[in-house]
Amino acid sequence: MDTMQLEQILKQAEKLKIMVVGDYFLDHYLFIDPTKEEFSRETGKRVYQVVQVESSPGAAGSVVSKLSALGVPDIIAVGAIGRDTYGFELKRLLQAEGADISNLLESHDRVTPTYIKPTLRFEVYNEELNRLDIKNWSETPRELEDRFISTIKEQGPTCDAVIVIDQVDEPECGVITSRVRRALRELGEQHPQLIILVDSRSRIHEFSQVMIKPNEFEAGKALGLDGPIDDPARAARTLFQQTLRPVFLTCGENGQWVYDGTQAVHAPALRVEGPIDIVGAGDSTSAGIVVALASGAAPQDAAFFGNLVASITITKLGTTGTASPQEIRARFDEYSGKSSDDTNAE
Repeated sequence: MDTMQLEQILKQAEKLKIMVVGDYFLDHYLFIDPTKEEFSRETGKRVYQVVQVESSPGAAGSVVSKLSALGVPDIIAVGAIGRDTYGFELKRLLQAEGADISNLLESHDRVTPTYIKPTLRFEVYNEELNRLDIKNWSETPRELEDRFISTIKEQGPTCDAVIVIDQVDEPECGVITSRVRRALRELGEQHPQLIILVDSRSRIHEFSQVMIKPNEFEAGKALGLDGPIDDPARAARTLFQQTLRPVFLTCGENGQWVYDGTQAVHAPALRVEGPIDIVGAGDSTSAGIVVALASGAAPQDAAFFGNLVASITITKLGTTGTASPQEIRARFDEYSGKSSDDTNAE
């Protein structure tokens, strides 16, 4: 990728309409001051003193944040939340990102999925304690599924791209149920030119007629292995036979392997100095890939752009960070300069 291609992507991002359908979570941080001692009179146990509270959109919501930071003006959020405090906060945050939340359905039958993250705050670092998860343990009501499917069928074809985030491990308890997955497959069949990218924690092997973005462990599971794959190029080719759409296989610091039906291409990761926080890296990659594809980039260039976005967000510690166009330009210039130096050294 050269500077002209990069600028084309960033310019086109300002014109895109992207649907993000899936599981919307709230990341809720409780920062604790360990120097403030207090004990419960009733139990005698130590009471943690929360001195700061922060929240940010997680899972599908995190992708919305990434897209907004990249300059995408028209983002449609499709999912479900509870009629609760966490849902109210999540809606507020998504609206602040400029997302259309008219299809983020509120239901008394659902709780808002929330990751509560108690974190000890020290002078030079933070230490996250055991996370507290709030999620739905019952099957998604059929009436909610019907509304998800209707929105996908009616509004999906009007978008430049659709991103699918299947975060919930428990079968049929999230937004991406069997029926919704079938609707996405039908959307891909009926509109083969529409960009549909799926990121699924547990069921990547159940999607077809859409692009998929598994990591090396998810790909291993999809291929029936006990651990991560050892040949990314071959794995990507095999998964393509299932999806019949490009496969973006992420391998952490080793970058991505992309198979588009003709050849497997490696898109290198960008080396980052200093401490990193990989929370949200996959969401950054997904947002970058889709924005680049919707801007006309080839799959291998889209993979590189996704890596470029993620290389910025992982440097933002203790939060699911975003990457602005200005940060992307600076990071690309830095990478291009180092690549040039490496070439000259040879």
